[in-house]
Amino acid sequence: MLNFYIPATNMYIKVYALAMILISPIAQGQPPSEPPLTWEATAIDYSNVPYPFPVEYLPLSLGGQDYRMAYMDVAPTVNPNGKTVVLFHGLNFFAAAFEVTIKALRKEGFRVIAIDRLGFGRSSKPEIHYNLHMPARHTKLLLDHLEIKHAAIVGHSMGGMVATRFASTYPETTTHVVMVNQIGLTDQRPGTEWIDPELAYERALAANYQSILNNHVRYYPRGWKEEYLFWVKVQYGLTLSGDWPRMARVRAAQRMLIFEDPVVYDWQHIATKALVIGGSEDRLVDNYPERARYLANQLQNAELVLFPEIGHAPAFDSPDIFHAELIRFLHSDPNTPADQAWNYSN
Repeated sequence: MLNFYIPATNMYIKVYALAMILISPIAQGQPPSEPPLTWEATAIDYSNVPYPFPVEYLPLSLGGQDYRMAYMDVAPTVNPNGKTVVLFHGLNFFAAAFEVTIKALRKEGFRVIAIDRLGFGRSSKPEIHYNLHMPARHTKLLLDHLEIKHAAIVGHSMGGMVATRFASTYPETTTHVVMVNQIGLTDQRPGTEWIDPELAYERALAANYQSILNNHVRYYPRGWKEEYLFWVKVQYGLTLSGDWPRMARVRAAQRMLIFEDPVVYDWQHIATKALVIGGSEDRLVDNYPERARYLANQLQNAELVLFPEIGHAPAFDSPDIFHAELIRFLHSDPNTPADQAWNYSN
């Protein structure tokens, strides 16, 4: 049985039918049981990790300390449509993971900005207490620096939480907001004990190849592709570096953010045209279709699109189908109501 909400209009039925035609089982490859001996340490500043487009830096000051935020600012490959899209990555990725999405968007005339938030990728790695206001504010500073007054905001996984906070904080800047298989769909605090940061650090420090690989494998319910291993290589490579204890503290702090700074109370305040989209077989979220539907209902003006048989990373698993829906939405007039067909009773 597919956990998929089939919308009631012909347009959405066609989308569902297209998905059923194109989403076929992929080759069931197997990742290596042990890390290849050729793998090297990942530098804490990701200087030895390739990025698909030139990386620039925005100087930041936080708590009296100077840092820098890395980003890619990619121009369209066709006539510019005058629209900018900002991309926020998830906890186990970084801005370079958006390569396929950036290429799809720039072919449609969009200017695309993909950000490494503080603590990720080529950005600074401060050992601080993180919250979601930080990346929201830093992104607004970047847009001001680039003289961009309006942008569509797209966030995947943990990046969806950042997109939520940005849209709720800067509604005048946000034309569209897209949550792609967002996590943090519940407030985890009631009934759950807070843990000491030192214990969170010890747990992060214990990460190894198998635990990292297992996290990535569960993104793909239809099977493993060889190219997925690159993201495991980069993340596991951090544990081989002499800077791993420092990086482990940063990752522990980022994980605690998910628990300590929920966004479920932000949704009701977002009137910006929104799209909740993702693979219905997401193994990171308990009953993702139900949670996604609740999220879309909490937003004031949202569409909901779910893909059967796809998991947590639709841009990797089925990029053509995912990007077709994303681009359709981003081309839409931000001042018109979102399609509510998904919310009608059959």
